[in-house]
Amino acid sequence: MRYRFFEHEQFNYETLLALGSAYRQAADPGEVLAAAERIVDGDAESWFTTWTELGRRVRDQADRSSGQGRQASAREACLRAAAYLATALVSIDGTADPGRLGSVFREHRECFEHFAAACDPPAEPVAIPYEGGLLPGYLFSPPGATEPLPTVIVNNGSDGPLTAVWALIGAGAVARGYRALLFDGPGQQSMLFQHGVPFRHDWEKVITPVVDFLLGREDVDGTRVALIGISQAGYWVPRALAFEHRIAAAVADPGIMDVSTSWWQHMPAEMHALWESGERETFDAFMREALKESAQAAVWAWRSKPYGIESPFDMFTEIGKYTLTPVVERITTPLLITDPEGESFWPGQSRQLYEALPGPKELVRFTEAEGANLHCEPLGRAVFEQRVFDWVDARLGTGKKVAAR
Repeated sequence: MRYRFFEHEQFNYETLLALGSAYRQAADPGEVLAAAERIVDGDAESWFTTWTELGRRVRDQADRSSGQGRQASAREACLRAAAYLATALVSIDGTADPGRLGSVFREHRECFEHFAAACDPPAEPVAIPYEGGLLPGYLFSPPGATEPLPTVIVNNGSDGPLTAVWALIGAGAVARGYRALLFDGPGQQSMLFQHGVPFRHDWEKVITPVVDFLLGREDVDGTRVALIGISQAGYWVPRALAFEHRIAAAVADPGIMDVSTSWWQHMPAEMHALWESGERETFDAFMREALKESAQAAVWAWRSKPYGIESPFDMFTEIGKYTLTPVVERITTPLLITDPEGESFWPGQSRQLYEALPGPKELVRFTEAEGANLHCEPLGRAVFEQRVFDWVDARLGTGKKVAAR
């Protein structure tokens, strides 16, 4: 299955991701396909403008529906508008005016806030104490639930918005009777764009405060807390599990042993040798010159932004810390690892992590034949939810038995 809307790899993947999010009403396939038709392949301004205009048009419709008292239409449109505005931002660094990120990001979050407030019941905005500050998030719950419930911590990846993790994980969790906590950690979305807080490799310092926060709530069953992470959280989740042992079960989609491999895989061996030699100024000069002429410069800028490091040499040095090798033997929490066919960022690492784990584990394959391949299974959302949540249900003792029809 090689659906091609664009030759530009990031544009094509983001389009697939948008189409798949229609499964949880975070997009409309017709709107996505119509937008793709108007975008000039590889042109950052065309991408940004098309998705921004679509997001604002859908937001305006949400406002009209709300003014007419049509709350279901307003809620659904707010979610789509938020998702489209977030999709616009992935190309912002390749445009002539990257400074528009702040204003469009605020529009995106305002739409998501309206969506969250219109849910049944309304999602609760939360502030999680973290190192003298706060991590922002939302706690979503199923209708009519007042008792302590099993809860899923939804851990985002490197650059995805809350709309993405809602569509990929949060909505499916709530539909199955879980509370779902979505939050921005260091380097993620609002923590990066509005507060300038970068990534950190020691993610247990993030998840432990999140678990502390949940266990202090009367509406959370502290014995049944799961942690599910997507994309780069395939590293962060197991890293946190090596130190935080109050999690009952976890999922890494996909599994990642070493984040740095996705950065080095397209680099010439000579550059790796230059970095290993410690010649910082020479390495940085070569990298900056190469990026001037590269069509991937905007992709580099977007992916490197959350690390908060300007020097390419220093950034590669920092990324080198993002490895599970020193801590993997400490992981004892039951962990499901997805292994999608065609994984582009960390091929083969799901199995590497599976084989390295000493505790309870399961590796689940997603294939092209069933339409659930590629990084984070963008078009296989029903298949993903069934396999992953059935596994989580079994580990947490949840899930309702329904008579077969």
